[in-house]
Amino acid sequence: MQLLAEIVTVHTKHPFIIARGGQSEYQVVWVRLIDADGAEGWGEASPSKYYGETADTVMVALQRFAPVLAGADAWSIEAIERELEKAMRWNAAARCAVSAALHDLAARRLGVPLWKMWGLDRQATPISSFTIGIAPDAATLRARVREAAHYPLLKIKLGSSWDREVLRIVREEAPKAQLRVDANAAWTAKQALGMLDVLNEVGVDMLEQPLPPQELAGLRFVRERSNIPVVADESCLVASDIPKLEGIVDGVNIKLAKCGSLREALRMIAVARAHGMRVMCGCMIETTLGIAAAAHFSPLLDDADLDGAALLSDDPFDGPGIPDGRVVLGDAPGLGVTRRAGN
Repeated sequence: MQLLAEIVTVHTKHPFIIARGGQSEYQVVWVRLIDADGAEGWGEASPSKYYGETADTVMVALQRFAPVLAGADAWSIEAIERELEKAMRWNAAARCAVSAALHDLAARRLGVPLWKMWGLDRQATPISSFTIGIAPDAATLRARVREAAHYPLLKIKLGSSWDREVLRIVREEAPKAQLRVDANAAWTAKQALGMLDVLNEVGVDMLEQPLPPQELAGLRFVRERSNIPVVADESCLVASDIPKLEGIVDGVNIKLAKCGSLREALRMIAVARAHGMRVMCGCMIETTLGIAAAAHFSPLLDDADLDGAALLSDDPFDGPGIPDGRVVLGDAPGLGVTRRAGN
């Protein structure tokens, strides 16, 4: 197989700010795998600086992967993914892009969408949250919440100096919306407990990663005192992280850019289920191509946060999405993604 890669620059409709900072411009990497017979599969790498990755490191990793793919049987996805991990263990975003392209290629060859190749029910897709990032002031926050009025489930980014006011403003502007919050590891255990009253006051039904990733004792402490389910994101990268989180959190947030492949994501779902945990899948800032890979296994999830493409002003792809909140899957083969004219 031939591997082709292109850096694509995209922009969010509004500056996307979380507790660690943020920006409006992002780079992803569009990956294409072309087999000897001309069959083609696509994937996307959405690197995160938090995990030490950039578009440039993805391109370097892909150069390391090219020899593995050159003589590989495209149907041997499990074996290929093992070899990619041996070639470069830590660049999960790059491995994820190749994994998505391999699955896209296989399903395209079969002439079926990936969800159907996996034997899933597209009617079982969950509602996805739509993220409200940290805003610079109340007027901006109110405008952004009103703009998202057609989404029934909002996820509010916290970790600012005015978290309590943020929650009350969002509830005022979206009185009927289901609310979840994500502190992106910005709080201490004491701060998290101090926020429980207002979280309950506005009706929040999920608390995502309130503490730094390694503070497992603190997460247990918060969970034992919270009537709101606690979900781990940064504390959980791959399937082997899940057993140690049993009894510490109520669920885990899977991201392809963290775990490195679609098959690892499926393993994470199975392991989380075996431990009686809630299963969610999230995303980075991604185009529709990146979102599509996770969207196809979304019928297996309890919760979804697959709004990365919905946050963009210049998404270069068309395909599965969350037009009114629910993840919508089509009948097109593979990931079902096409490049928009002029992009």
